[in-house]
Amino acid sequence: MESQYLKRCLGSCLKKGLAEVVEHQPADPIEYLAHWIYNYRRILDEEKKRMLERIELEQQREAALVELEMLRKMKEEELMIQQKLEEQHQGQLEQEREELKLQNEEDEMLLQRKDQEENEKTIAELTDRLGAPNLTRVEELDENGQFESITDLMAEGEQESSQLT
Repeated sequence: MESQYLKRCLGSCLKKGLAEVVEHQPADPIEYLAHWIYNYRRILDEEKKRMLERIELEQQREAALVELEMLRKMKEEELMIQQKLEEQHQGQLEQEREELKLQNEEDEMLLQRKDQEENEKTIAELTDRLGAPNLTRVEELDENGQFESITDLMAEGEQESSQLT
């Protein structure tokens, strides 16, 4: 039982250490073996520490790759959302343009109708409106270059028509 313990815990270390002692044949083999075992233990501890650091670095690397992939997907999703919003915005702008165009056409048609209606009205209808200017006193030059008002002419015209009847 003790031999198995020694094999399991010190087997490899003692075998390698004794092989070093035989190879170098130092003056004090016990001290040489003690230093060699101490150095062997230090090297094992450093290797174990490096192995743990490698494992930790590998885990960090994998986590960073996962994070990069997630960021890439988020960027793609953001671009898709921006494209959809841009398409919606373009659609809304197009719809607003169409509505404005139709509104402008309707307004233009209304103006044309009003112009036609106003052109069809007689002067009498236009002057009967409230707020319309009173055009009964317009002065004109007669053939002799003297001022003559329209009311005078209208009065003369009425007198002539009443004389005829």
